[in-house]
Amino acid sequence: MLFSNLSRVVRTSVKPSSFSNSLLLTPLIRAFISTWEHVPQGPPDAILGVTEAFKQDTDSRKMNLGVGAYRDDNGKPYVLSAVRKAEEFILKDKLNKEYLPITGLASFTQQAALLAYGKDSVPLNDSKIAITQSISGTGALRIGGTFLSRFYPHAKKIYVPTPTWGNHTAIFRDSGLEVAQYRYFDKTTIGLDFNGLLEDLKSAPKNSIFLFHACAHNPTGVDPTREQWDEIANVVKDREHFPFFDMAYQGFASGNTDRDAYAVRKFVNDDHHIALAQSFAKNMGLYGERVGAFSIITESPREKAAVDSQIKILIRPMYSNPPLNGARVASYVLSNEELNKEWLSEVKMMADRIITMRDKLKSHLVNDFRSKHSWNHITDQIGMFCFTGLTPGQVERITKEFHVYLTKDGRISIAGISSHNVKYLAEAIYEVTK
Repeated sequence: MLFSNLSRVVRTSVKPSSFSNSLLLTPLIRAFISTWEHVPQGPPDAILGVTEAFKQDTDSRKMNLGVGAYRDDNGKPYVLSAVRKAEEFILKDKLNKEYLPITGLASFTQQAALLAYGKDSVPLNDSKIAITQSISGTGALRIGGTFLSRFYPHAKKIYVPTPTWGNHTAIFRDSGLEVAQYRYFDKTTIGLDFNGLLEDLKSAPKNSIFLFHACAHNPTGVDPTREQWDEIANVVKDREHFPFFDMAYQGFASGNTDRDAYAVRKFVNDDHHIALAQSFAKNMGLYGERVGAFSIITESPREKAAVDSQIKILIRPMYSNPPLNGARVASYVLSNEELNKEWLSEVKMMADRIITMRDKLKSHLVNDFRSKHSWNHITDQIGMFCFTGLTPGQVERITKEFHVYLTKDGRISIAGISSHNVKYLAEAIYEVTK
């Protein structure tokens, strides 16, 4: 108590300017002035806050629709069979635990590039794609942001959609890029603001950097159609913009990895030199393994070698080299014909379950509860997340009265819904929106 009171007295009575002369402070007083006294309390993470509130709720009907991780129909984490078998192969092969090279496991990055760009990709087959393993998709975005901050010859400013994944702005800002927004989501239609998107692409200065979600836009679940992607690609080409794709859900959106890669491959086929961040958290369930890749298309093998060298220089002081186990698992799954086939079927199964939950939620709202609102957006959207259109007030009410936890913007994780609770959720949504 004495020490606590002394510390309080020192903090309130001694002016910070007097600290410049340490001789004025006795050793005893200095001992009670914390070096980190000036550090402010940061705001809590919005999604983690939802999870914490959910955990404290004792109601048996509670639902956590905030976390972006797949759950099976019993609400349990799901480990893919193909992943389990890959782990068995790795154990059987008795591999070592040596450091990986700076850019990671070569067998993994080769397969990751093949999955994203396709076997017929010209720049891939011509050795024009520089690629590195990364600490999942977040790490890939950070590597890409820092590389662009150092070497992009035009404005160090990246445009992200409104809204976008909550971490995008922080990642790019900390990478040294200025962050701006372009129109994407239309709150009135709960769909894509395609005209606004095109207008912002056209009005941005030439050679601007634009971030695009390759598929299953997070958080809205609203994706452009193929025809709209074609038009976006044309405008980007005309304005000489630089496209940076974030592909965190390949295969997880539609259940087909080639279909979900349409936008990326369209841009590449149209001779855009894109950058790409990949994550294997969702489509392989490797959340805690942190498996991802960053790649960028260059003009020639010589240019690729130079870009490779700078990516290594960038990564070395950041984390030296990436983790081994998850990349091995992904490499085995992608390169083994039987495991790959099983994985693709499991990816489709996960995507189909999410699509089924969307169908059931809409059906209960329309057919069972006779809601007067249009809920077409539930099935029009795609991927793990759905922007329900609930207002902050409705979100607060559905949490307090029905123990359904979601973010304040009305986003729900469809993966958190099961056949056991989908009707209850529909009833809750109906009650707060009627």
